[in-house]
Amino acid sequence: MNGGPIEGVKQLAAALYTLGHTVEVASLDDPAASYAKAFPLPLYALGPSFHRYRFSSALVPWLRENARRYDVVVVNGIWGYASFGTWRALRQSGTPYAIFTHGMLDPWFKHQYPLKHLKKWLYWPWAEYRVLRDASAVIFTSEEERLLARRSFWLYAARERVVNYGTALPNGDPEVQKNAFFDRFPKTRGKRLVLFIGRIHPKKGCELAIRAFASVMGEGPDWHLVMAGPDQIGWQRELSEMADSLGLADRTTWTGMLTGDVKWGSIRASEVLLLPSHQENFGIVVAEALACGVPTLISNKVNIWREVEDAGAGLVADDNVQGATQLLRSWIGMSAEQRYRMRLRAKACFEEQFAIGRAAMSLIRILSSLTASGTFAKSNASLSTP
Repeated sequence: MNGGPIEGVKQLAAALYTLGHTVEVASLDDPAASYAKAFPLPLYALGPSFHRYRFSSALVPWLRENARRYDVVVVNGIWGYASFGTWRALRQSGTPYAIFTHGMLDPWFKHQYPLKHLKKWLYWPWAEYRVLRDASAVIFTSEEERLLARRSFWLYAARERVVNYGTALPNGDPEVQKNAFFDRFPKTRGKRLVLFIGRIHPKKGCELAIRAFASVMGEGPDWHLVMAGPDQIGWQRELSEMADSLGLADRTTWTGMLTGDVKWGSIRASEVLLLPSHQENFGIVVAEALACGVPTLISNKVNIWREVEDAGAGLVADDNVQGATQLLRSWIGMSAEQRYRMRLRAKACFEEQFAIGRAAMSLIRILSSLTASGTFAKSNASLSTP
């Protein structure tokens, strides 16, 4: 149980609790798993589940027996048994369900993986199409995600709603966090840092960040590129060799996965975040950077690019080498005053758009409209795919 959707469940649950609501989580994890035992919310682990589809025979009976306890069930994600099982259990019950697609209907996947998309088409009409069609609300975390979702399958019906989404302000002393990062990676101390943070994966545009940095900042000794994130497919070695060939051997730091104060320190210590992704449903790291007052240089494939651009909290370009290069050239071409004002706008953008309290209130408005009374009388349940 990790990743952005699960972290979103935990943070939203905490915010909803302060507003008088409770959230319980059902998952298809093995109840004996250590991470399930350590989960911070009331958890009904209905696994173990099987295959990539995560089938569990316990899900439907449990939902049918317990649905009346909840005002609404929220499903996080599609293309797994959690969403289809919820449809089977609740479609004729009196308990409404809403579903977050979390970018899983982005047409990028159709173009990038055509054979996999063909397999999904065989599954779509009798499963996920009906899951979305019969949901009381299909929830998107940006207007861009909502528009893109319509382009993956011509057979599509949904009661679309867009919700504010975001994260909590970081806790802790900023200077302590920055020093924690510098102590871990001393080569970065005293440098002007460009930060990439995310999975080391082709979808994230890692190679674009490296090539653009080499092109724009390769001759500037004060600049340093930080590549932060887990290498899940073994691509980092090839990327590191590419960076070395471009003269960045001593100008690039590979950090691996960052957590806690070191992660927040990496963001606070950086002058700017660079994320030239080819597909990014929300980009929680973008919201985290904005929360720290760090402007974001992002591609127009990061689905909250409109909100960032409209707020003047960062810069936006195409997801190619030219676009990433344009972003960095525009940044270094700004005056100190312009960069300072963008940092202020970054913070304001977070507070107005992506603060977790606003996200919780936005979600409450949507979920309340789904109940017969228009309010929550009991609690709301979140069913989360792992």
